[in-house]
Parts: sequence; C-alpha cells; structure tokens
Amino acid sequence: MSSEVHTVDHVVIGSGFAGLAAAIGLEEDGERDFVVLEKASDLGGTWRDNTYPGATCDVPSQLYSYSFAPYDWPRSYSPQPDIQAYVKQVAERSGTLDRFVFDAPAEDMRWDDAARRWTIRTPRGTWTSKTLIVAAGGLSEPKLPDIDGLETFQGHVFHSARWDHSVDLTGLRVAVVGTGASAIQIIPELQEVVGHLDVYQRTAPWVIARNDRVYSRLERAALQRVPGLRTLYRAGLYWSHEALVPALTLEPRLGAPVQRQAAKNIERGIADPELRRKVTPTFRLFCKRILRSNDYYPALAADNVELVTDPIAKVTGSGVVTADGTEREIDVLVVATGFHTTELPVTEHITGRSGQTLADRWRASGMAAYKGTTVPDFPNLFMLVGPNTGQGHTSMIHIIESQVTYVRDALRRMRRDGVATLEPTEQATAAFNRALQKRMRRTVWTTGGCSSWYLDEHGRNTTLWPRSTADFRRRLASYDPESYLEAAQ
Repeated sequence: MSSEVHTVDHVVIGSGFAGLAAAIGLEEDGERDFVVLEKASDLGGTWRDNTYPGATCDVPSQLYSYSFAPYDWPRSYSPQPDIQAYVKQVAERSGTLDRFVFDAPAEDMRWDDAARRWTIRTPRGTWTSKTLIVAAGGLSEPKLPDIDGLETFQGHVFHSARWDHSVDLTGLRVAVVGTGASAIQIIPELQEVVGHLDVYQRTAPWVIARNDRVYSRLERAALQRVPGLRTLYRAGLYWSHEALVPALTLEPRLGAPVQRQAAKNIERGIADPELRRKVTPTFRLFCKRILRSNDYYPALAADNVELVTDPIAKVTGSGVVTADGTEREIDVLVVATGFHTTELPVTEHITGRSGQTLADRWRASGMAAYKGTTVPDFPNLFMLVGPNTGQGHTSMIHIIESQVTYVRDALRRMRRDGVATLEPTEQATAAFNRALQKRMRRTVWTTGGCSSWYLDEHGRNTTLWPRSTADFRRRLASYDPESYLEAAQ
C-alpha cells in the first residue's frame, strides 16, 4: 500500500470504452491534468475480461466503435481479440496512456466538502481531484448463482467472464449454467471439443440469426479510401437498429415479424419437436436482451449435448442435482450467469457530501441519476453508463459518446464561469426519473411477460433507456445549469 498523495484536476475510474472516451475528451479540451485508475493490469474493460471461447460482440463492429476512431474491421461481427486490439490502438494513438495507472482498484472514493475535492484511495496511492468520472461499467462484476453446495464441487468451476484457459476441456464432461448472451456463444464452441455437455436452462431465450461474414479485400479498401462511404455505412447500420425502437418502447406487437424470424431460426436448427418446445420462449421477443447466433440451436441438437430444464437443486462434489433428484456427474462447471447490473458494486465505495454511500442512497430510493450521469449529494461526480443508459437493441458506444459530450460541456461551464461544484437538484432528478419510469410502463421490457436482468428486485427497470438513442443524444447535447446546484469558486 503506497502512502503517496497525488493532486490532479480529474480522476477517471475504469479503462474500458467509457473510461478511454472520457480520457480522450479531457485531452481534446486541454484538460490534461487527469489520471485514469484501472483495477486490472491492462485496459479494455469487458473486452479484456471476457476471453471465453467464442466471445464476440453481438452489435456490428462498424457500429460498436467510436465515431471519431474508424477501424479496418475484418468482419461484420468481430471477436474479442479484434475488439481488444482496437481499444489498445485507439488508446495508443490518443496520447493519453501516460496517465493510465494499472493495478489500482479504487477502494474508497470520498467527497471532502471543506476542500471541495474527491479523495480516491488505491493500493498504488491516493489521489485528490476536483471531479470524479466513474466509468466502471455495468458488466464488470460477475454474478455467481446462488446454488446450494457450489463451493463443494471438486472439479473446476469458473465464471464465463473469468475463463480458466489452463483447463483443457477436450473429452471432459462439462456443464454450463445459463443460456444468456455469453452462454449461447460458449455452448457451440464447447460442443465441438467436450465429451458431453449439459446445458442448464432456466428460461429459454429468443435467438435470431446473425448476418456475420468476413469483409472482402475490396470492401475493406473501399471503406478506408472512398470519402464518406464508412460514414454512410455506419449511418445505415445505426438507423436500421433505431427502427426497432417503436417495437421496444411504444407497441411491442410491432416486433411480431422479427419474432417470427426467430421462431424460424429454431425450426432451422432443431428437428426434434420436444427440444424445439423446450427452447421456444413464452415471452415476447425483446423483453429480454436479443441474442444472435447461427450455431446455438444446432449445438443443442448435437448427440453429446443435453438441455436440462429442471431447476438445479444443488451441486455435489461430483455433479449437479436437479429438482427431480437426478444427479449428472461432471468434470467442469461453467457458470454463465451474468453480472451485477442493478446493484453496481463500485457504488459501495463512493461516499457523498452527507456521508452516505451511493449504494446506500440507491438501496433506499432506487438506482436513479439525472440523465443517467449525475446524482444529488455527490458533487462533481459523473457516471458513464449509469442508471437507465443501457441499450437493448444497439451499440452502447453512442450512449457513451453522448455522456462524454455532456460531461465535457459541464467542465467547460466550471472552467469558464468559475463554478467550483455542481450537482443536480433533487427536484430535477426526481422529475426526470418520474417521466422515465412512466414511459417505461409501455415498453416490452415491462409488458413482455419476462423477468430479466434489466429489472431490479422491485420489478423496476433501472437499466435501459426507454427512448431512441437519438433522443438521448439530444437531451445530453449540452449541460443544463438550471437543473443544478452550483457553488462559485
């Protein structure tokens, strides 16, 4: 533990897409007195951590990238190594890497009202700053299932986001718990190498076909060299995804044509009527995160795979026991059970003016922020990918860039007009979230008949944005001082 104390203007927490975008924005505005604190030994966030077999982005690469940093993507949906390489290239070219501090988890972030500064303590030292930009991400802390006896299993156990590459799965008996976004990518890869695979499904997901292909050399050359072509292509992708918004947020029945396509995807991949029945969801498409795969259903239909829909009762030293009393022996247990999304662990370490942690505030009143970015009683705190900023249909990069634009404008206000502290009013925050939750009542995430990780324990959607991303960008185009409490220097 280092006792060294550093004084800077800004501290950014996290070095994934959001943290890097914040660093680049600060650099471009001449705000060069900042540091990016990263808990791991490398940057990349979720694309550093998720190295499981088949890890691929389910958003087209030309859309899942910064608007200001085009890239020569080799295929339409890129795998984890390509995305991680992209993040590193952008970071190296940005000229900001000299201010990244790795192996520096923020163990305590506390507002000092007398000094009007944040104090951030890490094993690498302590930093004090005027502002704190938290870009820790909603998919950064794996969530383990609450299964009786999990700790007693004698074989290998690991979460999909903490894949143990030292374990050779060839010919082994493997179980995968979960059938979400990570699982549907893992299962086809494992099916080809393991001796036997048990897939434990609690709720069948909708899975649509993924139009994935390698770009030809001519296409890649054209995207790089023809003026405006990449921008036009990206815009086409963007608006084709935005066309889904009415089915998500206004009238779920508009999603029926896409749901029929998803049903045909089941028919193409699975011949057995009973297995088809088991994998056919009972809720509307889009109620849960939409999944894309061309090989998930064929993998489930393979001879060495068993889909288990009986609830898990417990784990023993050698296998998994379901509610009907059946024990299936295995060598390796993979849990693909997602992340802490409605209770962000980082908030346990953020303490505001009143001495209350952000986690305690949200436990008492629900996870909410003003425009998904700022919170009353937490001066000069900006959260990227905060409450109700998530997307169920398109790229999060658009949201991140919109939030960074808002933060940059707020910092310009502080610099230009001599503002020492700012925080949203309770009234503005409450009004914003009342309107947001009213809008949420009509969405497919609320009315679609499912229980998803979008919802908190009270059934309240604190994760997704219930309008278009174009609307989000418009709302965050500029800082709005009338909604804030400001204190002069």
